[in-house]
Amino acid sequence: MADQSLFLRSNVIVEPLVDRFVAWPYTIAPVPAAMNLEFLQVPLLESYLQSPQVHVAASNNPDLRGGYFINIAEERADEVRDLLASIKRDRADMLRFAEAIAAGQELLRANATGFDLTPLYPKLPPELGGLVELAYDTDNQAQMRFMEPVIYTSNVYQESRQSVQLSFETGIERPFVLSTPRLTSPDVLELDIPFRHPGLEELFKTRIRPTTLSHLRDVLELNDAQAGQLAGMLSEAPSLAEDRHIAEGGRIRYFGHACLVLQTPQAAIVSDPFISADSSTGDRYTLDDLPDFIDLVVITHAHQDHIVMETLLQLRGRVGAVVLPRSSRGNLADPSMALMLKHQGFPVIEVDDFDEVEFPGGKVTATPFLGEHCDLDIRGKSTYWAELAGKKVFIGADSSGIDPMLYRHIKQHLGTADMAFLGMECDGAPLTWLYQALLTVPVTKKMSNSRKLSGSNAEQAAAIMTELGAKEAYIYAMGEEPWLGHIMATTYHEDTYQLKQVQEFLTWCKDRDIKAGHLYGQQEWRW
Repeated sequence: MADQSLFLRSNVIVEPLVDRFVAWPYTIAPVPAAMNLEFLQVPLLESYLQSPQVHVAASNNPDLRGGYFINIAEERADEVRDLLASIKRDRADMLRFAEAIAAGQELLRANATGFDLTPLYPKLPPELGGLVELAYDTDNQAQMRFMEPVIYTSNVYQESRQSVQLSFETGIERPFVLSTPRLTSPDVLELDIPFRHPGLEELFKTRIRPTTLSHLRDVLELNDAQAGQLAGMLSEAPSLAEDRHIAEGGRIRYFGHACLVLQTPQAAIVSDPFISADSSTGDRYTLDDLPDFIDLVVITHAHQDHIVMETLLQLRGRVGAVVLPRSSRGNLADPSMALMLKHQGFPVIEVDDFDEVEFPGGKVTATPFLGEHCDLDIRGKSTYWAELAGKKVFIGADSSGIDPMLYRHIKQHLGTADMAFLGMECDGAPLTWLYQALLTVPVTKKMSNSRKLSGSNAEQAAAIMTELGAKEAYIYAMGEEPWLGHIMATTYHEDTYQLKQVQEFLTWCKDRDIKAGHLYGQQEWRW
């Protein structure tokens, strides 16, 4: 088998890990990663060790789905204890850096009164030396700006935190990615290599192009046992869909959640790739249905369900460029996605509103993204306007209609959209659910609950459509697909507020002869 031409099996899943927790932007980018490690993940592990049975019970309670509980059996508590000890030992620099950030913010709050900030630099914790700048905004509000490119070269950013697990899709929902670390298992292939490792690119290319086990063994630096495990994940025949390319016209395929694949015979564009590995349960497109080469991947924002590392890593080497919104540069809550992905080996293009990126036969224009980030100063977010095969498509992600005039400006600049794809998760999680570890000043529950990760409700979605003048409207599934539950952790029923709002919006569209639909699983449009 060592020299036989082989492909990676379609039901192999990939989990990129950072200190055994599933990777997402706020655990990879060094500043929020340090804060999450110190103020979320370490306390979470400590809490579990105090009462493993409470965590397991809560993890299996449907009413607590998406909560920060570790779903690891009590008999494996010693492994969790070892993980915690290794983090405290090996990540001491990161933990001290996070503590220094909190101390630095407190120093600013107590001493930055509108006068010269220069005397505060010697008083900053030494861990921040050369890595931050203190500044006022024009309202005399002091802030600490992080020199993110410099921090990537410091001991705060540690590639040794990274590893990758390969296993088979079982049909059983994986534990929630934000809370439960992944321990070792006999049926899981552990690759103790960083995400940028060239061997990963070689491995994942074998979904579309065969190679040999001996080659993969060399490039991944595997031992005998690892090579034996990998052999079971390879197949003599590919599982690629025959219709993954088109010969004429244009096509859009909905791959679930907020993932669209837009194609012409000359090019392919993918938005927010969050793609299942295997279709053994449920009707959906999978990695097997992707075109062999993707000209552009466009990312709308840095939430864990829109920049999904387990999908992105498998596309590296098949992508012309990843298009990413430009962050505010140095903001704790707004790390640079472009910088982060560049350090993982991706070719990137960073865009501002109305920047254009051309591809063969068409172009993508970055358009503004409003709201959905709990009123935090996060500017690394973008919707997109794609033009291909004579169609204009608005990719709205979770952008909100709280100020409809924005979409009037988009129409004035770019014309009338033929199709609009919108997010209507209109009662999202509160501020502290995703950002708690970054908040150096406590907020009340009432305050947190008033600031949510919400997209448009029916009225706001209707306002977007009125201003855009689009002829068709489609609402993404909002975590409804069960095969994405390990990341979404949402539960809906027919009386759920969000679904009622979707129905209200669809009725609004029907009354105005606007073609509309609520997406789920898979759908295709051809012209």
